[in-house]
Amino acid sequence: MSLKRLIQTAVIGLMLATPAMAQQTLKVGSTPTGIPFTFLDTKTNTIQGVMVDMVTEAGKRAGFQVQIEPMQFSTLIAALTTSKIDLISAAMYITPARKEQIDFSDPIYTYGEGLIVPKKDTKAYVSFDDMKGYAVGAQVGTAYVEPLKKTFTDVKIYDTIPDILRDVNAGRLQAGFADYPIAAYNIQQGNFPEARVVNSYKATMAGSIGIGVRKGETELLGKINTALTAMQADGTVKKILAKWGLE
Repeated sequence: MSLKRLIQTAVIGLMLATPAMAQQTLKVGSTPTGIPFTFLDTKTNTIQGVMVDMVTEAGKRAGFQVQIEPMQFSTLIAALTTSKIDLISAAMYITPARKEQIDFSDPIYTYGEGLIVPKKDTKAYVSFDDMKGYAVGAQVGTAYVEPLKKTFTDVKIYDTIPDILRDVNAGRLQAGFADYPIAAYNIQQGNFPEARVVNSYKATMAGSIGIGVRKGETELLGKINTALTAMQADGTVKKILAKWGLE
């Protein structure tokens, strides 16, 4: 084979290889209990929600496909740092403590904590001061745990937000704190008829969520941020949020 033919063959090989490399599949850790951000759709047995749609669309624009891996919220960061997954896309606040372990994309959505109490409790709570002496609950691994422990002596830790709502609904817990959109969505669906979200409560632990990336993956992070910026600009982010009942 001539040198010219060898070069042509090599070029063609590179051209064929590029799409395959561009469309690599990344494992994305997500939680099955964070509706509407992430949840298990029992009809399809797949994880769906806001953050699944966000990372899937960002991946299309950044040149990779996603494979959603369901796991408990408290295990997400460890799974990412040990390379069991490649990204985190869940309702995870971007906090200084977490940024010491992993990197985050630009913020996608901002919200605060919601207060959930039994429906028979009609008090118009506004702040922690209105709940002195209460037994309260929060999800393990969330940004709410430590602030609550500084105020309340009895803080019960739960694996999932539905576990918190279940105990409030049954009257086993006086008050639960969880991501407001997730708590509100669950209750609006009628899943916990004896619990209510306290509308008078003023959130103090607000934060923004983003896509988690392993430290050192600067090229990947840059591509995701570029994709998210474009999604913000063309209305895709707003459309995804609206699809799941978020403004």
